[in-house]
Amino acid sequence: MRRVWTVAVVGATVCSWLMQSPALAGEGKVVCNSRGQCRVVASDTQESAGQPGRHGKLASSGGGSAKKPKCRDGLQSNVEVPCTLDGLGSWSNAHNCYFKAADPQPAASDPAREGHAADDGAVYNAYCPNNPNMQSMWFAQPPNGAAAAVDPKVLALQAVKKMTLLGPDIGIAPKPGGKGVVGMPVWMWANDAPNAWGPVVASASAGAVTVTAAAKVSKVAWSMGDGSKVVCNGRGTAYKAAFGKRVSPDCGYRYDQPSTEAPSGKYHVTATATWAIDWQGGGQSGQLTEVRANTVDITVAEVQVLN
Repeated sequence: MRRVWTVAVVGATVCSWLMQSPALAGEGKVVCNSRGQCRVVASDTQESAGQPGRHGKLASSGGGSAKKPKCRDGLQSNVEVPCTLDGLGSWSNAHNCYFKAADPQPAASDPAREGHAADDGAVYNAYCPNNPNMQSMWFAQPPNGAAAAVDPKVLALQAVKKMTLLGPDIGIAPKPGGKGVVGMPVWMWANDAPNAWGPVVASASAGAVTVTAAAKVSKVAWSMGDGSKVVCNGRGTAYKAAFGKRVSPDCGYRYDQPSTEAPSGKYHVTATATWAIDWQGGGQSGQLTEVRANTVDITVAEVQVLN
């Protein structure tokens, strides 16, 4: 039985590279015809260098053959190329190069990352037959082509990054700068501000795949600064002077100690929003969660009793 791997990369320069490539040396010899078309032939075959290569076919004991590769070099009259090569990674039709993720990845300060953070995408080593100066390239996700699938989950995360989700736009009574009283109702609510409550919608695309994500705050957890916490499932009700001393119907609290007990003399109130995100695209759907917070300081005093 003989085995033939088609390389089908055009040019004498590439043939020379193939002959020297340690990644392919163990597979057999490189055979090139007079037009510069090359392929790797297993050492147990008797192929002639003068015969054209059979692009994209694998010999088998059953006489069948694999389907032709879908990867093409657009800069060389769309000649077919292997979709993957050992040591070089996967072919990208869009860039006419092979790409393989660098291992280890360069630091965030490395120019190869093109200014992107260490957790933002990845740097790929590049082999481009038509551009030997191309050494590497940064991608937000694996470079798409005939041999690289687009991961909708990755696009969903990219869409979320575009949203600029914020912590709650805090409303509270007593308001910051004012003064509340021990035992009196405190009202808390989240204002309907841009990117602070939702819904916020964004999309991200790669190739023919587009993922759309929609985010909205599902709940707000209030840390009251005295060790207590209150969880509100809605925005809460904004306080009006006409409400007087009534208790908030959906998001409120009462302090039993003055804020002078706190280290700063004020209660440091933190509102933490949980964003529920639904996404769909690329034949998939899913949910993500993001958390954002905001803070205010309020003063709470003891009731003054006159004799």
